[in-house]
Order: sequence, then C-alpha cells, then structure tokens
Amino acid sequence: MPNDFASTATVVHSSPDDPLAAPLVEELSREYDERYGFNDGIPSSAELSRYPAERFHESTGGVFLLLLVDGTPVAGGAFMRIDDQTVEVKRVWTHSGHRRKGLARRVMAELEAEAAARGVRRIELTTGARQPEAVALYLSLGYRPLFDLDADYEAIGYLSFEKELPSAGGSAD
Repeated sequence: MPNDFASTATVVHSSPDDPLAAPLVEELSREYDERYGFNDGIPSSAELSRYPAERFHESTGGVFLLLLVDGTPVAGGAFMRIDDQTVEVKRVWTHSGHRRKGLARRVMAELEAEAAARGVRRIELTTGARQPEAVALYLSLGYRPLFDLDADYEAIGYLSFEKELPSAGGSAD
C-alpha cells in the first residue's frame, strides 16, 4: 500500500530527453549495465535508446511522467502507443534512494489512469529476468504473465505481461 511519501509526490508530464529526467535515466542506465552487463558486446543500457523520445510524447499517443518530491524526480515511467487500444509501458523506475515507498506502484497507477483516459483497453509491458522486484510489482497489480512463472527466467529473457483495462462503462472483459 502506498505510503504518504508516494501519495504526496507531484506528477509532471515530461520527456525522456528532459534535463529534469536525466538523473533517473542515468541511474536506470547504470543499473541495467550492472544487472545485465553486455549483450553481444553492447551495454545493456543501449536498450534505453532503442525508441526515440518522440514515441513517448503526447503527440504520438505516448506519455512520459515523473514523480517529484520537493522538486526532485524520485520515480518515473512512460508508455508508447502500440495501436488504438494498446500501449506498452516502458522505463518504470524509482531512484535507488527512494525505493520501497510505494513510488513504482504510484507511477503504474498514474500510467494506467492516463491510458484509460485515452481510451486504451490493454497494457503490455516487459521486464528483465534479473528484476524480481518488478515481477512482484506487476503480479501484485493484476498483470497477467505471458510466461511460465515456474520456468527459468534467464532462459526466457524478456518477461512479458499484459493487463486489460476497464472500459468506460465498467469492468475489464
């Protein structure tokens, strides 16, 4: 359950290339490299530049948001449009000094609310095999794993999830 810290954070719509987001993006990049090392000689953090910043702009159906506490970014996340009914959540991140305070849960709630307000019915996301805290978060939020939870996550690689959002008139199908 989110604590007061998470509930009092201010939501700011931003962009992955906004200087305000830079400390979070830089820390995420370092953590990717520490957890996953190199893939075919390329740092794992290269994943963060796989999609241009424009994919997360409102003009292309995306969103990139930050949670600020006292003007400092402490968490963030984004989604990009896949089709008229679907978005893919990316870059959910909490600053290492502010973890276990409900911030990632708040980011996900904000992203889901934004998606629903735009008429999105389905959210997709992936996380890596070495991010058990992310797996636990997504399961606790009702995301359905598209992989065998009892399998070797390293053998799977990218762990995919999905969630149906309620329609404007009520509950999800």
